[in-house]
Amino acid sequence: MKIALMARNPNLYSHQRLVEAAEAKGHEIRIINTLRCYMNIASRRPAIYYNGEKLTGFDAVIPRIGASVTFYGTAVLRQFEMMGVYPLNESVAIGRSRDKLRSLQLLARDGVGLPVTTFAHDPKQTEEVLKLAGGAPVVVKLLEGTQGLGVVLADTERSAKSVIEAFRATNTNILVQEFIKEAGGTDIRAIVIGGRVVAAMKRTGAEGEFRSNLHRGGSAEVIRLSPEERSTAVRAAKSMGLNVCGVDMLRANHGAVVMEVNSSPGLEGVEKATGLDIAGKIIVFIEKNAKPGATRTKGKG
Repeated sequence: MKIALMARNPNLYSHQRLVEAAEAKGHEIRIINTLRCYMNIASRRPAIYYNGEKLTGFDAVIPRIGASVTFYGTAVLRQFEMMGVYPLNESVAIGRSRDKLRSLQLLARDGVGLPVTTFAHDPKQTEEVLKLAGGAPVVVKLLEGTQGLGVVLADTERSAKSVIEAFRATNTNILVQEFIKEAGGTDIRAIVIGGRVVAAMKRTGAEGEFRSNLHRGGSAEVIRLSPEERSTAVRAAKSMGLNVCGVDMLRANHGAVVMEVNSSPGLEGVEKATGLDIAGKIIVFIEKNAKPGATRTKGKG
């Protein structure tokens, strides 16, 4: 097969591993810088150009779209879909997962376990929002934040009000969530491929850090999931419509709760923690499923 890998940094571990895995199975794979693509939105003749070259002949595309370029990246991916190229994850599904509010609403609709989450526009409703979230401590999140950035733990009612009102003053959209204290600064990332959990790791935050992101100095180790946790991860992936994703969960007293569904999960942490070939499993999934025009949503919302 001929595979396009949409990625801006070819030197990242995840991207190098995907290239290695594809080439090891005899496929041709090409890294394409998402932002250097441009499109011809022609009736019945969709086309993508890259550095002056018209891109043709691809059987599948692996989107590794950075959060900061979600809008343009999903537009390019949608153009690939219109051209009949099979996407590992569809543009609509990526858009759902990148919108924190929308993703939580979809997960809640489908009965997936979540921390109590509140959202409001009017700063005068701060006290009501805090009350709905169960009171301090609470976690305040920017809707556009990634890798633990834009996430604040407010320990007291006073600090929570100050943080919320400060964000509101800048006209920034935020979520306020209950703080799952019993998680103890650890979370679980489950890698789901094709509706099945293929790997899981427990991430522990650095000393004094409530966020467990590996980018923020956290550590990872292999973990065995309970049947409930496996089911939660699979249902979360299905709610988003993602073929491949990382589902971040916390172990709360009332069961597993989903914090986020990541459509472009990093492979380094989970491969090194588990010793599994996740990149290879992704390529095998593409081999089994890539067919011309097999996009389920056809670019629809």
